Amino acid sequence: MRLLQTNACAAQQDITQVHQAHVRRWVAQLHSKGQSGRSIALTLSSWRGFYTWLGREEKIAANPVQDVRAPKQAKPLPKALAVDQAVQLASFKGLPEAAGFDPVLEARDAAITELLYGSGLRVSELVNLDLRASSAGERAGKGFIDLTACDVHVIGKGSKRRSVPLGSKSIEALQAWLVVREQIQAAITPARLLDAQEKDPSVELALFLSPRGLRMNSNQVWQRLKMRSQQAGLPMAVHPHMLRHSFASHVLQSSQDLRAVQELLGHANISTTQVYTRLDFQHLAKAYDAAHPRAKR
Repeated sequence: MRLLQTNACAAQQDITQVHQAHVRRWVAQLHSKGQSGRSIALTLSSWRGFYTWLGREEKIAANPVQDVRAPKQAKPLPKALAVDQAVQLASFKGLPEAAGFDPVLEARDAAITELLYGSGLRVSELVNLDLRASSAGERAGKGFIDLTACDVHVIGKGSKRRSVPLGSKSIEALQAWLVVREQIQAAITPARLLDAQEKDPSVELALFLSPRGLRMNSNQVWQRLKMRSQQAGLPMAVHPHMLRHSFASHVLQSSQDLRAVQELLGHANISTTQVYTRLDFQHLAKAYDAAHPRAKR
């Protein structure tokens, strides 16, 4: 009854005399009142089922809701950091006085942050990275870093391979992490190492390790990045994909090269990448509002 009850005219309509034109008009009225496409879709779904039942009971000749669709829900823009916020996070140095501070984990987390923002990696791509390329076994062809060539090779969605450049800050952070990474491995007891290898035979190749000597998983990266963004004083909790969005948005703002951003992100379809042009327009609109004398009210 919800669709009829939300409209005074509809409430007076005999439900067996409703036609598709009525339903379309009521949907338009609901939409004009601010109801979301998802809410209207739920309403239509319930009424579609109701009229299907009326049809089975031979109360109506045709279902008036059958071919009516709710307005499309606008896709939310990806959440990206402003340039100064991204730089603030990437440049953040851990607080030695903070509870639980560990210089080894600080070096690791700094490298993770630089890679996510500097190369636009997905978190799944990041945690699967190895120290070097492997030519045999199950890790053959998996993602790895190449500091000599200054790039990172990843396996993205659909097993699509791509190479992304490493920036100087990423290389610097990775080099610092690799120096202290050995401390984690050295602290692992033989029994724990054996247990880690049973869980993941490739653990010795893993670029990013947990304190237990295991390959880091996506959830651990999410938690560490959230904590790091809070310590850095950002007004929001940052997650890995937010840094990927920031990477794409900032490169596009500077280069205006949509095809290049598509390749860097590993998108199969450029329409997926085009969402960042809306972010770029927002950036330009804010710059216009702040700078143009005729924009000020």
